[in-house]
Amino acid sequence: MIRLDRRRTFPELLPRVNQLFELSARKLLALDRTWRPEDGAPVFTVDGQYRARGWTEWTEGFQVGSALLQFDATGDRAFLDVGRERTVTRMPAHLTHFGVHDHGFNTVSTYGTLWRLAREGRIDASTWEAHVYALALKVSGAVQARRWTRIPAGGFIYSFNGPHSLFVDTIRSLRSLALAWRLGQPLVEEQDARVDLLERLVQHASTTARYSVYYGTDRDRYDVRGRVAHESLFNPVNGTYRGPSTQQGYSPFTTWTRGLAWAMLGFAEQLEFLAGVPDGSLEPCGGRTAVESFMLDAARATGDHYIEVAAADGIPYWDSGAPGLALLPGWEDRPADPFNEREPVDSSAAAIAAQGLLRLGRLLRSRGAGDDADRYEQAGLCVVDALLDDAGPYLSVEPDHQGLLLHSVYHRPNGWDHVPPGASTPRGESSQWGDYHAREVALYVKRVAEGAPYLTFFGPPQ
Repeated sequence: MIRLDRRRTFPELLPRVNQLFELSARKLLALDRTWRPEDGAPVFTVDGQYRARGWTEWTEGFQVGSALLQFDATGDRAFLDVGRERTVTRMPAHLTHFGVHDHGFNTVSTYGTLWRLAREGRIDASTWEAHVYALALKVSGAVQARRWTRIPAGGFIYSFNGPHSLFVDTIRSLRSLALAWRLGQPLVEEQDARVDLLERLVQHASTTARYSVYYGTDRDRYDVRGRVAHESLFNPVNGTYRGPSTQQGYSPFTTWTRGLAWAMLGFAEQLEFLAGVPDGSLEPCGGRTAVESFMLDAARATGDHYIEVAAADGIPYWDSGAPGLALLPGWEDRPADPFNEREPVDSSAAAIAAQGLLRLGRLLRSRGAGDDADRYEQAGLCVVDALLDDAGPYLSVEPDHQGLLLHSVYHRPNGWDHVPPGASTPRGESSQWGDYHAREVALYVKRVAEGAPYLTFFGPPQ
């Protein structure tokens, strides 16, 4: 359980944030000098060097988007130039990729960031350049929304496993639908049937909240409030729910902590987005009160569960039910140990979850829930503090290691993570999503600490 042993402030973390971006610049340049795009997208490191892993190219947006985050944080236009060029040359194929649920990762991290920077006045984008970014977001949002399985209560964007499969990860791909809707884009189906992307966004979020998140209501024998199922299975013929499953977690009845983190951040971001949506636009979805209520319930339940299952410093092990934890007595009451021989930690889950906790805290404070807001905010700052501590085990300071955030885990059940000689668990390696989200949460903290415009995926008001 996260130990909130002292109060932290956003300005207090600025020196560590600035150090992260100094390291980040060197890591980005090192990877850019050596990576061959024809090999695919970099996914995770082995002995400190990034490697590709054929599955789907879901990490390329993190690689390109990281350069844009670097520019956003530092103003170094060399990284803006790289991010712009790579977005235009490498990312177009992702816009019309009908086979994945990852548009929020690939498109929003690249075209979406450039669109946001233009709207914030951070970059000089011509009218036509801004139109290109907007057009890409429109296309991507509609394509993502087209990947749809209907169920009696609505539907969901199905995973690359097929129409029967809902991944909790996809809650963060709803950003692509949100931006496309904000830009006025519908999905046009057969015979010109128009689908409202906001309605589809809410339906997917509702299905995720209902089936992927648990609330301690005796849904099954393992119904613990805030627990998350990585995958939910449905009969695609009639839409009936069949049961929980997992691809990357230990079991359907334990919580893969990166999936938990995706839910935390995804629901918090959508609540921020909905705050700027007119009430009338939410009426076909059931009305603002109903929509925000289920999202807030899911955000709070998952946030509370993360605080319970993370180690004392806020870093989680890769799955809350991983069997080796039983052989690490007292692990909940001390900082996570990435060098233990039983179960790996997952720093990437921590980086994602920290941002979810911080956004939820701010949201609750704006609604007058000060005590709860402070708890989530302090938990988020605790996680950031642990990740960015240059004397800690997570920040990669070695110049010959291409990763930025150490001790990330990709796919433990498949054995894809590198285990160094003499060890029995993976450790010491990085992932593109871990590095990206370390940069993103650091940028979030930097903006709050400096009183800069608040960071959202949808940018300033229209």
